[in-house]
Parts: sequence; structure tokens; C-alpha cells
Amino acid sequence: MTSPFPHSFLKAFEDAPDVPAFEYGSRVFGRGDILDLVARYVSGLRAAEASLSPGDGIAIYTGVTPDGFTVQIAAHVLGLRVIGLKPGMGTVQLPVIVADAKLLIVDEYTRAEIESSPPVKPAVVKLENLLGDISTLTPQGCLEDTALVLFTSGTTGGPKGVECTYAALTASWAWQRSAWDADTELIASRYGRFLLFGTLASTVMFEHLGLCLTSGGTAVIPTTPLPLLKFPHVLSDLRISAVLFTVPRLYHVLEHLNSDTSSFDLSYLRSVVVSGSPLPAQKLRAAIEALGDVVFNGYGMSETGLVCLLSAADIVAHPDAIDAVGRPFTGVQVQIRDDIGASLPLNTVGHVWVRSLGAFNGYTNEESLSVLDSTGWIWTRDLGLLDSRGFLYLTGREREIVIINASVYYVGAIEHALSSHPDVDAAYVVSIPDNNTGEAAAAFIKMVKDRVPDLSTLGELVKEKVSPAAVPVAVTTIDSVPIAPSGKPDKQALLGLISKMKS
Repeated sequence: MTSPFPHSFLKAFEDAPDVPAFEYGSRVFGRGDILDLVARYVSGLRAAEASLSPGDGIAIYTGVTPDGFTVQIAAHVLGLRVIGLKPGMGTVQLPVIVADAKLLIVDEYTRAEIESSPPVKPAVVKLENLLGDISTLTPQGCLEDTALVLFTSGTTGGPKGVECTYAALTASWAWQRSAWDADTELIASRYGRFLLFGTLASTVMFEHLGLCLTSGGTAVIPTTPLPLLKFPHVLSDLRISAVLFTVPRLYHVLEHLNSDTSSFDLSYLRSVVVSGSPLPAQKLRAAIEALGDVVFNGYGMSETGLVCLLSAADIVAHPDAIDAVGRPFTGVQVQIRDDIGASLPLNTVGHVWVRSLGAFNGYTNEESLSVLDSTGWIWTRDLGLLDSRGFLYLTGREREIVIINASVYYVGAIEHALSSHPDVDAAYVVSIPDNNTGEAAAAFIKMVKDRVPDLSTLGELVKEKVSPAAVPVAVTTIDSVPIAPSGKPDKQALLGLISKMKS
């Protein structure tokens, strides 16, 4: 019988107790230290007044710390259902999200936010009060039970609770080195010092943390709060070898590098994975020119984890692949299907479906039958095609659309057309009401520094690459795009800018 998660993690740490696992300011936690902490939190959770049993739910809302990670692993040892909370959930959404939890665990970084939020049903417990005596570490999770619930950022609607079973976590590539191929081992070798920041309640961050720890690397946690964290300075100061970036954060780093390269030593940097939203080809090219072959474009979602990865080496070997999001990653299958679910031939645009052993098994707060079939295939709600070399190209997102005169146009296609202009640094498109056409596209453009926009030329690009009807009725230049708590472009804030301009 397969031992459930986190068995392989615990075994790897037992085999190398002196190898550093976390670096948190001046403190270094060896793998043996982490195991001791996990054992103490197992004891504390067992003694909690909530009388926890395998399958029971607890919510964890902590800062990014070694203790925040170890209490989650302890909960998994006990077979609990962990609800991970991201920063900013301490207001209206929080009471609903944690309603079926028996405990809500907070720490010094999140306590004040919880205290100022509406009342919650579970008992609120301080993390430091859960440290007990060292206990045995025998994973008790049932493979069919839910192990982890993480919430989407809501880019296609309200936040959805994405459920992952113990079976899925046990089979997840990030925590199972035996499942790695040579390419994954090569990528993992770059994770000697992985920058861990933002939140632990993120599918992508949790996966890459697993990649780091499973490969024997060290997760380096900055002590500076995220809003005050300076990029790319922190990469230089902490000698970081691997980091995850959202697209806006990459833009920020490139701007700094373009204006001043003398104060940054990025010689340690070996992997920069950019994910979270579409990365225009010209910006990917600029990132490779500035940072070298350490840049990777990652594509995935909360429901699937990492789906594809595009490397600089891929682009050198296949220059046209710069418009792709890469090839399917370890253990991932990709299909392109038509509207009724039939597989489509290569180089044909259709709906992107994905299957992997570590994928989700349903939503906590809405039905999942429309996106998850009986054989484990997940509809990503993205449109794209696969070519004969295995590269996946995205052409739009099912929900990000503008319906103009009853015709559907995909926002991604319009943004791609606008971003192809050499004077455009980034483009963001939203749908707005229009008295003549029902809806219309509105664009927000960040120009390359010191360039003057030629708005008519931008319209011609959209006419050529998409349709005359898809030309934005309003184009606004912006200095920077608003960022949502998830780190992605905040299109609701952009819509708010339109309302302010009208008023």
C-alpha cells in the first residue's frame, strides 16, 4: 500500500538531517530541525481542544515562515483537511471560507487582521501555542480524502476553493523525486537557494517549494515584509539561485536593470520562472537578453499545477516557439478538443484540456462537472493549439471575451496584437458596455520608455491580427498596471479607472 503524503518528504529529510532546509534571516533550519518542529506541531494539534481526527478541516493563515510551513506538514501527517489562506482574505470572504474548519491557526503576522475581521466560526489558535512535545511521525491521511484546499485568485470570477486529495499530493511530481525525468532533474539543480515569499497558500509556490526541498535545496525567506521587499536587490543580497515572478514583477525588475546594472550581482541566479498571466513574446525576449538563459515561461493554473514550461534553450532551438507557453511538464498530458469534447488534430485551435496525477478533484464552493470529466481531464478554459513538436500555443481564454455585435472576440488575442507593436511595453484589455455594439474593447497601454504612442497604428494591428470590430474604442496610456493581491494585473481596477474618467 502506498504511504500517503508527506511520507516521501519526511523520509528525504530523515536521510539528510544536517542539510539546510530553510534560511530565515540569520537562522538556518536543517532538515532534522524541521522534522522536530513538525513532530512538536503534531503533538500540539493532537492536544488541541477541537479533538481533531483524520478528515477534519483546519484553516492556516500565517506569514511565510518555517513554522507556517511545518504546521501545515504536521496537519498532513494527521490526515487533516488543510484550508490555506492568502493575505487579504481577512474581511468579507474569510468567514465563509473557514466555516467548516475546526481550527483557524494564526501567527504574529496575521493575528491583527483576523481580530479586525468579521467573526469566524472556528476557534482561533495562536501558532506558538500549538508547540508540544516531540511526537511520532506516521502519516495518517486517507488517499481519497481532501488534503489541501487553496483558493483561486478570482481572475474569472469569485475565488473558488480548489481541492486536492492525499492521493494527488502523494503522486505530485514536486514531492516525488522518483517521478522526475532528466529535464526535471536539470531544472531542480538550479534550486539550490529558492526565494520563498508572498504566501504559502499558492499552488505554484507550494509546487516550487517542493521542487526545492525535494532536490536538497534551501528555501530562503526574506525577513522584510513583501510590500517593502525590493527587487532585484533581494536577489543579489540573498544570493538567490531560483525565483518565481509574476509578469508585472518581471516588468519591474527589467525596468531596474535597464536603468542601473552596477549595484546588482545576479551571478547566482539560475532560474527565473515567470507565470500567472500571459507574457508577450517581445517581453520574454527582453527578459532573456537581460538575464540570460535562466528565464522560463511557466503555464498552469490552481486546478492543474504547472502544465508547460518554455525555456530559453527551447527558443534558441526553435525561434518561433517564443510565442508558445512550452511543452507539457513532467507527468502532464495535454489535449486540444472541439466544443463537444472530440480531440482535434495538431495545429488546430480548440479547448485546452489537461490531465496529471497531482491535479485537483473538485471545488468546495461550486460544481466542477463542467471543467472536470470522469477520467480526470480538466478543461482549462483556455483556447490553444499543439504543434508537431509538442509546443502549446494559447490563443485566448474562454471567459476573457468581448461580445461585439453578437460576435465573440478573445481579450488575449487583442492584447497580443497590441503588444506586438515595438513601442508597446504591455497591453491590457477589458470589456465595457457600448450603446451601439452591446460591448466593446477598451485598452490600457504601457508604452516603452520615451516613446510616443501612435494610436492609429495600434488600431491597424488589431484590425490585421484580430478583426476591425475588435479595435478598442478607447485607448488609455498608463505608467503602470494595478496589481491584485495575487500579483496579477487587476482588471477590475482598470475598469474603475474608466468609471473615474467618465465621471
